Amino acid sequence: MSRRWKIVIFVLAALVVAGAIYWPVLYRSVTGLRRSSATEEAERRTVLEPPVSTPSDQPVTARMFWASTSVPGTLEETDVQLKLSADPGERGKQLLAALVAGPGDPAKRTLPPEATPLEFYLLPGGVAVADFSSALSIDMPSGIQSEQLAVESIADTLAANIPNLQRLKILIDGQEAKTLAGHIDLTGYFVLRAPPPPAQQPGAGPNAIDSPSPGQQTETPNSRASAAPKR
Repeated sequence: MSRRWKIVIFVLAALVVAGAIYWPVLYRSVTGLRRSSATEEAERRTVLEPPVSTPSDQPVTARMFWASTSVPGTLEETDVQLKLSADPGERGKQLLAALVAGPGDPAKRTLPPEATPLEFYLLPGGVAVADFSSALSIDMPSGIQSEQLAVESIADTLAANIPNLQRLKILIDGQEAKTLAGHIDLTGYFVLRAPPPPAQQPGAGPNAIDSPSPGQQTETPNSRASAAPKR
């Protein structure tokens, strides 16, 4: 083998080794910048966008459902003073915005702060439709438990504060998505039931989600929002 080819092979080998060493560092840096940018955008939106308000807003004690820090994998109810509309559709938008804004403790968050509630409207038969930006799916922490808690928190919060809701449909950017972030099926409807008062709540989240196979509807005495939506 000629000296020139030996030099070429040596240089290529050195580049491969350098790439193997520095690629993880570069990847972490780029990922960190993307997350930082998304967080800054969420903070900017919070400052610049006015809260959803209507002429019929009245101060009420809203029942919000965020992640429990004492019992991992479940929700706990938090009473929050909010100004909510008498109109159910507008009230839904306000509740979703408050849910995304999150509690004071970041560890209790169930929805990504980058997510934006785009629309909320009601259909005949007590069907609620909640439309979120794609950040709900893209920035959702990986894992079926995080997706379960996200859907549970949406379902419980809406059902606890808006009377007569029967089913929930979740859209992403106005379109039906197959899953939330790879696990929870979004192609159908989630069955809703108003969570019981705090004194009657079981240890698990009030709208605990089971995990049946895709397309299978499962409902137990303590289950109000199924992981497999009702068709």
